[in-house]
Formats: sequence, structure tokens, C-alpha cells
Amino acid sequence: MRTAEQILEEKGGEMIWVAADSTIEQALKVMVEKKIGAILVKEGEDIVGIWTERDLLSDVLTEGFNPKTARMRDFMTKGLQSAPHTATIYQLMDKFLGMRLRHLLIVKEGKYIGVISSGDVTKASLTAKTVELEKLNAMVSWEYYENWRWKSKD
Repeated sequence: MRTAEQILEEKGGEMIWVAADSTIEQALKVMVEKKIGAILVKEGEDIVGIWTERDLLSDVLTEGFNPKTARMRDFMTKGLQSAPHTATIYQLMDKFLGMRLRHLLIVKEGKYIGVISSGDVTKASLTAKTVELEKLNAMVSWEYYENWRWKSKD
């Protein structure tokens, strides 16, 4: 069973972040350039929050919200959710669905090593199922049995 760390290795584990005093507009420019749906927020060397496309949707409706002046520290989600690097696809799916999340930070030896989205886990799950189906199809196809040598007990 594939783990969070293996999924990160395949997708590339680069953690993209902005400083807590960055404006929303600056964060959006990075997100658009990198084609990502969430960005980490750092203060010094510490990851202190995450900000997502979903956050933007609710923030836009905030009275006086201006992306040119609003600071990430005031709008980021502070309660970071994480999973261990050893978490399996099914454990990750359970956490995404149970907590209604789209992004999880992955932890190894007490440090964040990357971010996994629900889409990353869905893709990994479908890939695993495709491989499993191909193996099952090979087992039930005639080609699998063609090379068997049947010997009679004479």
C-alpha cells in the first residue's frame, strides 16, 4: 500500500510558501504562477498557517477586504492539519473525508516534508486500482493459461 511519503516523492515535495506579512495579492500571484490551490504561510523558519482557494472565497465577502493590503497573517488558517509520512492512501482518504479537508501537511521526524491534496490521494488511489485491475485481467485472460503445461497422471 502506497504511503504519503511515496505520493510526495512522485509529485515532487516542494513546499511553496509566503511570509506571514505578505499581502493576499502577492500570495495569489505565487499560487497562479505555480498552479497550486493552497499556499503555506511562514514566520521566520516556522510554518504557521495555510491559505487556500476556499479561504479566498470566504475572505472576499469580508467587510473591507482588499487583496492589495490584506496580510496573510490575518486571513490564513492557523490550525494546521497533518498526517504522518507512513499514512497509507486509505488513512489519508479517511482523514480528508472525515475532516472535510483538501490539504494535509505530511510530517516525518517532527518536521513538515510536504503538502498532499485530496486530488493527489485520489490520483494515487486510482493508479493503484488500475494496476490491480490489470493484474486481475491478466489472470483471467487466455494468455495467462496458454503457457501452462497440463500433465496427465497416467
